[in-house]
Amino acid sequence: MLKSSETTTAIEVKNISKQFVLRHTRSIKEAIVWLLKGRKGDLSEKFHALRDVSVEIGQGEAVALLGLNGSGKSTLLKHISGVMLPDSGTIRTRGRVAGLIEVGAGFHHDLSGRDNVFLNGAILGMSEEDIREKFDSIVEFAEIGKFIDTEVRFYSSGMYLRLAFSVAVHTDPEVFLVDEILAVGDEPFQKKCISKIQDLAAEGKTLVVVSHDLDLVSRICQRGILLEGGNVTFDGPIEEAVATLRR
Repeated sequence: MLKSSETTTAIEVKNISKQFVLRHTRSIKEAIVWLLKGRKGDLSEKFHALRDVSVEIGQGEAVALLGLNGSGKSTLLKHISGVMLPDSGTIRTRGRVAGLIEVGAGFHHDLSGRDNVFLNGAILGMSEEDIREKFDSIVEFAEIGKFIDTEVRFYSSGMYLRLAFSVAVHTDPEVFLVDEILAVGDEPFQKKCISKIQDLAAEGKTLVVVSHDLDLVSRICQRGILLEGGNVTFDGPIEEAVATLRR
């Protein structure tokens, strides 16, 4: 967490790196030969998702993380959210961080929508009193209606989205993270989500968005950070970032 005196910086990512071990599926014959050779040679390889990445995002900025599949943008967002920890480097954030990294993350399939509102709200830092106060508004925004007392295992992906998004935005976060979540759900609700995100931006909240919808991020964000092969290759005005990616 950033010190309160550092009022202009909401997110500080400093020299972070992350690699994953990719296991390759081999035939039984290849595996036996590998074992007979005393396990010489590696049946896996390392994938560098992020390479010494440093980014600073100011309070109230709306920033898009852009890049092709496998560029590292979603991995970077998960590090900012705290879902992942870096192999090296540091990440610091200021204020409450909330968002949608995966649809229904934090939801328990065996619990009702009502119970999951309280569970997910608590995970995102809301007190029980806050959740009770905002409960009706959360349900109304999510358009769940009578299904609020149904186990979420029976929800469609769209219902998951609506409830997860509604809980997240009602936490009143200082930093809001969104990863391709607007690609799920019907068009009217997508527009509703976009409108809410624009409201958050207008209120001076810090937004970090990952999306392949370049027209959308051009409307919401002012700054674009372009990643390629785990490296930051561009950081500047969103129009230039989008133009660079489209080349």
